[in-house]
Amino acid sequence: MAREDFSLPTNPYHYALHCLGGKWKMTILHEIYTHGSIHFNQTLKVIPLSEKVLSQQLKELIADGLVKRSVESETFPPSTIYELTPEARQLIPALDILYIWSIRQMDAKEIPIDADAFVVHKTENYVKALGDIMEANGYYEGLERSPKR
Repeated sequence: MAREDFSLPTNPYHYALHCLGGKWKMTILHEIYTHGSIHFNQTLKVIPLSEKVLSQQLKELIADGLVKRSVESETFPPSTIYELTPEARQLIPALDILYIWSIRQMDAKEIPIDADAFVVHKTENYVKALGDIMEANGYYEGLERSPKR
């Protein structure tokens, strides 16, 4: 799929969809936010996607100014690190709202929710917003609350 040219007036929703519309982009952004940074190979072990897809999604996130790629040259072999840019950090509260909204909609429509949805999003704001659904689905007990947010 060809990247869009934004030299003409563009609908802001289309631009947001362009930046976040990849199947894994929001998950990758959340992963980077949660851990502060990610390494390519570690991420492949955690998120069920191919090397090609991860590479493409990261390239697009970098091109859109949401992720910064840097190389640690002190290590051998050199290690590539991906971090959020300040612009991406501004998106995190919006992504949280979308995630919570999505789980509430899925629950209301009785769409099965992936168990990982509660395991990877267990910080205080998610537990507070979704505790009733977590408890109803047997995911609330045993979740550690992280003081990160």
